[in-house]
Amino acid sequence: MYTAVIKQSGDWWLGWIEEIPGVNCQESTREELLESLRITLLEALEFNRQDAIEAAGSDYVEEAIAL
Repeated sequence: MYTAVIKQSGDWWLGWIEEIPGVNCQESTREELLESLRITLLEALEFNRQDAIEAAGSDYVEEAIAL
């Protein structure tokens, strides 16, 4: 689970995902903002996943880590 920090500023809704730097969006409605944050978060996680796999090379193991 991730935490969205959101606020309205004038005519815009602004939001950030607390746990992932760089995941932030701006939309004209709260609902659009939450959907944009979900999409952007998924894209960032997939990008980071691919980046980690490429950096690890060919001989790696994936481990689930629970908090």
